[in-house]
Amino acid sequence: MSWHLYSLSAIFIIAGIFHLIRPKAFMRIMPLYIPYHRQLVYLSGITEIMAGVGVLFFQTRFFSIWAIIAMLILFFPVHIHMLVNKKASLKLPKSVLVFRLLLQFGLIYWAHLYL
Repeated sequence: MSWHLYSLSAIFIIAGIFHLIRPKAFMRIMPLYIPYHRQLVYLSGITEIMAGVGVLFFQTRFFSIWAIIAMLILFFPVHIHMLVNKKASLKLPKSVLVFRLLLQFGLIYWAHLYL
């Protein structure tokens, strides 16, 4: 197994852990039209951790990679909301927010390489 796969796994495990220990930060960036902010933050955190761990095992890798790709696609509205809503931007520069949005495409491509 390549270090790239370990890196992909670590990114999602760490992101998932942050969802669980800092849920308010993630709830603040969610668009208002999405219901159940707290529950979805916890659910996405747990899912990220499970998918990150699942990537490490051949038997679960295929499903975990598709889960990661699905999550990255589902997170697009949040990234767009952060870009267009000053309160949700966490006071990050627009260039950082645009980079984060474009990074989603790179992460999807990266994950797809392991299918």
